[in-house]
Amino acid sequence: MLTYNFSGKTALITGAASGIGKATALAFARAGAQLVLADIAHQAGTQLAQEIQQAGGQALFVQTDVANAVQVAALLAAGVARFGRIDFAFNNAGIEEEHGRLAESDEALFDRMLAVNVKGVWLCMKHELAHMQTQRRGVIVNTASVAGLGGAPKHAIYAATKHAVVGLTKSAAAEYGRLGIRVNSVCPAVIRTPMFERVIEAKLANADAITNMHPIGRIGEVDEVANAVLWLCSDASSFVTGHQLAVDGGYTAI
Repeated sequence: MLTYNFSGKTALITGAASGIGKATALAFARAGAQLVLADIAHQAGTQLAQEIQQAGGQALFVQTDVANAVQVAALLAAGVARFGRIDFAFNNAGIEEEHGRLAESDEALFDRMLAVNVKGVWLCMKHELAHMQTQRRGVIVNTASVAGLGGAPKHAIYAATKHAVVGLTKSAAAEYGRLGIRVNSVCPAVIRTPMFERVIEAKLANADAITNMHPIGRIGEVDEVANAVLWLCSDASSFVTGHQLAVDGGYTAI
């Protein structure tokens, strides 16, 4: 495993309280970064901040609904007030509540998924970029999905939101590259997260069938996505921007 030294750097992570967000927060903390943690889950977010602090790190938790412009602005303001700067941002908060064909979905679901998955990423990037351009340096990583690189049967709205994240990522990379800001996305396939476990427990999908969709012969683990995020934030990827990094066990190879 690669090791990084992010001492003196600050990383902001949304959707930080569980799954990929939590694993990435812990990985940044082990690398010495200061953490600004955001999630709608107050108890889990607070516990994660305490866990990082008890291990000798620095972490601030701000309960945030990323679809709320006032709360996102307050999140960035709180992070800068506490640590003075935001060097890395991982816009990871998102939802996946769709398990039927497009004609079976409803308007409320459409509006909710776009609010969190698209507006939430846009709002976070808006404020992160405004801050980073004053530093003339920074890295943003957005969580897209393999569903943002192709079609996703029975997940059409989700796929649409992740295609939008890819579009936001590419556009921002082109706009802000000369200001010293890199913008990329990670595109996971199926990862073992609490969301995945809920889907399996509810029998909305078959675990063996999902595994077989990945040529590598298994689903992914949260730490594998976290490793990709840290690499994209590190100087090891200094010439990488506007890129969609598939962390997918070969899912998009077939």
